[in-house]
Amino acid sequence: MRKICFYFQVHQPYRLRTYRFFDIGKKHDYFDDYANKKIMLKVAEKCYLPANRMLLELIHKYEGKFKICFSISGTLLDQLEAYHPEVLKSFQQLAATGCVEFLAETYSHSLSALRSEGEFEQQVQLHHDKIKSLFGYEPEIFRNTELIYSDLIGHRVYNMGYKGMLTEGAKHVLGWKSPNYLYYNVLEPKLKLLLKNFRLSDDIAFRFSQKSWNEWPLTTEKYVGWLNQIGEQDEIVNLFMDYETFGEHQWADTGIFNFMRALPDRILKHSNFEFVTPSEAIEKLQPIAGMSAPSPISWADEERDLTAWLGNDLQDDAFNALYSMKQMMDDCKDAQLQKDWLYLQTSDNFYYMCTKFFSDGDVHMYFNHYPTPYEAYINYMNVISDFRIRLTHSSLLAKPAILKKEKAPAKKARKKTSTP
Repeated sequence: MRKICFYFQVHQPYRLRTYRFFDIGKKHDYFDDYANKKIMLKVAEKCYLPANRMLLELIHKYEGKFKICFSISGTLLDQLEAYHPEVLKSFQQLAATGCVEFLAETYSHSLSALRSEGEFEQQVQLHHDKIKSLFGYEPEIFRNTELIYSDLIGHRVYNMGYKGMLTEGAKHVLGWKSPNYLYYNVLEPKLKLLLKNFRLSDDIAFRFSQKSWNEWPLTTEKYVGWLNQIGEQDEIVNLFMDYETFGEHQWADTGIFNFMRALPDRILKHSNFEFVTPSEAIEKLQPIAGMSAPSPISWADEERDLTAWLGNDLQDDAFNALYSMKQMMDDCKDAQLQKDWLYLQTSDNFYYMCTKFFSDGDVHMYFNHYPTPYEAYINYMNVISDFRIRLTHSSLLAKPAILKKEKAPAKKARKKTSTP
């Protein structure tokens, strides 16, 4: 049978509070605890709790035939532990079914893979350990932030011990080839690649409630009909989307929960598809070819590139300012600085600075709480300025102890040689 792989990205950032120039050097609380808790509670009630209940019901109803996978960022897991343990418990209930796979990723949903190999590896290990501690599960498949992928990133992921990776089935990379097959990394053929079918994924994630869409309203009959129209030789359809699609991006009154609740039954009874997790897909299928992506791709916007986060002067300046402190951070032992460092790397901070106002402008505005990209940049850079002061001060405090250790052996050696 042909395969369907459902993957949901689950993420919330730690949003920055309004941090003014005059706060630099005086206030070190960067994050808006009130807003973060409020948004978390809202999304939990609208999406996470009802969607988790729905998926748990479907897994039990179909006795193992319905399977899904999640990639949950470390920043979200931290917020669930702090603000809503009930949601975390509901994810753990899903994990206990054996029908849910959890993927590895960067802890803070960061862009570290694009700048620092060391930071990238540290964050992936940190996230790996978090998933193991919360769900008793060791991830085998990797999903980078926003499905960002390149040949080199894939090679690094394989060297970290992962056997597969998810990314976008970008047209400018695939050309005439279909995303509905298993591929491999051209630098390391043992790393298997699952590619998003962006048309069928976005029909649910973005177009479901769009009344101007010529296929609205979307029904399970229509959707499964499209699946059945896919060529018989195609082996897998990867449906990748934000988990917040259910109840948050597409509100409950659009019928999105009813659609999802009815979809597995329609697929199992009226198609030759079966549900698989990414690990199962990699075990059951053979890759047909290598996929070469010399430059990074992502699942964002029409371009499927990095311009949602990097590329304009604001984003690049902020990104460079952040990672210019990487060497100092490697020597930093301050727990609060380490925590702030993680959260300041979250890709959302750079997404808010995006100046794309044309084809994808509405999408960017929906996810942005800043009035303008420039205000997002100024706020972030004020925080970075204060963070640099704290980090420099911490480094200076640590230096005397380091120097003392370095000098001690030399002093001892001179004592030994000063014999009469």
